[in-house]
Amino acid sequence: MNLPALRGHNDALVLELLRGAGPAGLGRTELAARTGLTPQAVSKITARLGADGLVAEAGRAASTGGKPRTLLRLVPDVRHAVGVHLDRDALRAVRVDLAGRVVAESGGPLDFAAGPEAAVEAVVRAVARVGAHAGPPLVGVGVAAPGPLDHRAGVMGRVTGFPSWKGFPLKGVLEGRLGLPVLLDKDTNAGAAAAAGAWLRATWPEADAGADADVGVGAASGFGAGAGAGAGGGRGAVDVGPGVGVGAGAVGDVLVGGAPRTCVYLHVGTGLGAGLWLGGGVYRGARSAAGEFGHQVILLDGPPCRCGARGCVEVLCLEAVARGDLPAAARILGEAAANLVALLDVDRVLLGGRVVAAAPDVFVAGVGAVLAARALDPARPVVALAGAGVAEGAAEMALAPLFGRG
Repeated sequence: MNLPALRGHNDALVLELLRGAGPAGLGRTELAARTGLTPQAVSKITARLGADGLVAEAGRAASTGGKPRTLLRLVPDVRHAVGVHLDRDALRAVRVDLAGRVVAESGGPLDFAAGPEAAVEAVVRAVARVGAHAGPPLVGVGVAAPGPLDHRAGVMGRVTGFPSWKGFPLKGVLEGRLGLPVLLDKDTNAGAAAAAGAWLRATWPEADAGADADVGVGAASGFGAGAGAGAGGGRGAVDVGPGVGVGAGAVGDVLVGGAPRTCVYLHVGTGLGAGLWLGGGVYRGARSAAGEFGHQVILLDGPPCRCGARGCVEVLCLEAVARGDLPAAARILGEAAANLVALLDVDRVLLGGRVVAAAPDVFVAGVGAVLAARALDPARPVVALAGAGVAEGAAEMALAPLFGRG
């Protein structure tokens, strides 16, 4: 038996449950019941985590006749992580605490076509700007970049339009420069998990670590609150999800409380991409190339796309954006989304990216109307704003190992 690995796994179980419980905390008896560990094991684990500064007392529970139980909580400020989103023309970095709350952020222009060396320098500077050398120590850095890429090996694959990036070992180079663990994934994958996590947390608050089942990162991660709104009713209902919390990276297999197991995150920025949340986790495909949503052809012999094909949804949608016709862009996005929904039968379509953020109502309503019109089943998916960004999702990737996810 690998005792150090087992100890690490059990520590992560406890930390994940305490993270999901939030400031209110949980008692040792509850932790034992939900992890399946003995009370003695939980006492040893929490003592060890307390000595490391990760766990502290949260007060006492109301007495039910005996001695009031001592509650324990996660200490969010004892460690931080950084998430970086490399877009084709911009970079955004966030520093988050263990609860996923953003405590610092930085952004600026980036010329992705200039090559990997320039991007590496930009990432190093961004990590420094969000406080790499001040405050609590960092557990790691998550980097979300345009795909396809090999997220496990940390190697950039064929990036459409940027041949200089092919085969570049971004993970290894950054680890050498930063002296920190780096986790690399496709931008839309990070966005998908962040969006799914925010939606689940907001919509099914009971589906958290307090439920009597294992949960995925989306249900157990992220705190904070935001505002939400709903519009319409009946067959064409469109919901706008509250902007809360974050979640990203590798996830558990089971979601509880009636939460959806499937959704797609559609990102509209300098390009179009999709992140797929299937079966309670991010689906990357055999070569980490899944989600090239923008390059499905929806108009035969249409305008040329940068990928070499003609009539791709990306070129059609972005042409509409360029001429200022956002309702048309939303309809085009909706037609492509309807194809994806018909193929995958997902519960949620989550929208994000700078173009959507500039006119959220237009895109939620436009995509929702097309999906309602083309629905093959009355129980069509809900369309919502993502509620969390790619950089936040990248930061969650860096936190994931601490909580036993990945």
